[in-house]
Amino acid sequence: MGLPRKSLISLEATPYYHCVSRCVRRAFLCGRDERTGRCFEHRRQWIEDRLLELAEIFALDICAYAVMSNHYHVVLHINAAQAEAWTLREVVDRWHQLCKGSPLSQRFARNEALNATELTRLEEVATEWRARLMDISWFMRMLNESIAKQANQEDGCTGRFWEGRFKSQALLDERALAACMAYVDLNPIRAKMADTPETADHTSIQRRISAAQDGKQPQRLFPFAGNPRESIPVGLPFQLQDYLELVDWSGRCFREDKRGAIDEQLPPILERLQIDPRHWLYLNRNFESRFKSLVGAAHSARSVCEQLGKRWAHGIRDCERYLSPPITS
Repeated sequence: MGLPRKSLISLEATPYYHCVSRCVRRAFLCGRDERTGRCFEHRRQWIEDRLLELAEIFALDICAYAVMSNHYHVVLHINAAQAEAWTLREVVDRWHQLCKGSPLSQRFARNEALNATELTRLEEVATEWRARLMDISWFMRMLNESIAKQANQEDGCTGRFWEGRFKSQALLDERALAACMAYVDLNPIRAKMADTPETADHTSIQRRISAAQDGKQPQRLFPFAGNPRESIPVGLPFQLQDYLELVDWSGRCFREDKRGAIDEQLPPILERLQIDPRHWLYLNRNFESRFKSLVGAAHSARSVCEQLGKRWAHGIRDCERYLSPPITS
């Protein structure tokens, strides 16, 4: 039996999570079905648009995403500080973009006067809404429900569009985060849907490369803040250019099928993260299948297991082999 989602997502463990949602029976409900010839490619745009729209409402930042033919990946960062800083007005306004709210919140939104008792009641409700607005399960629910409704309306049918539960993996450290983001960004290249990262439609890497050509970062994606340092701003703990070079190098290795010899010119970020290049390329192909709920250095995974009351983390040996720092004498 699967563990409750709340026991798998813990801010105390990490703010970074990799989520995957698949269409029922893994049918090609968002791409081209080679068997029937029907094409649903436009639904990939639906998912991408809704994903970016919800990120503007929730206190969740998008680190990476890839919308495929029958599933999508998204790496999210829970921005608890942002949610806690919202005023009552901001919480209500954001929640009303998702749901109708209550008669009391509707009155508040219309700037009608509330007495002390009503205001206290609204603040209590808003506390729950604030928590939901930084909750990954609510984010995925709002995303999947709206897409399923659109697709069913287009097909003139009812029924499930998505598999019952989305899959989530906690990314416990920088190595896990970098490996997972690259795994997500390179999805279309592994699937031979694109030849290069910049031609991979409906992906975060395409957006990042396009913006980088103008010396910018995409507004709707979590920015790269540079290598960890004492006064690091909010953002991903890597240099943007280092990451783009890493993804480009990894993609070229896939295209040239370099399972044996590895180029001597390795991306500098691999040395900083202390990841063996062969291990890196293996993770780029097998990240999702090798790990279950906790991903990171073995000591981190064991620590979080204790914190969550779990006796064992599936994939702990792979954490030890691929993501733990080398032992130095």
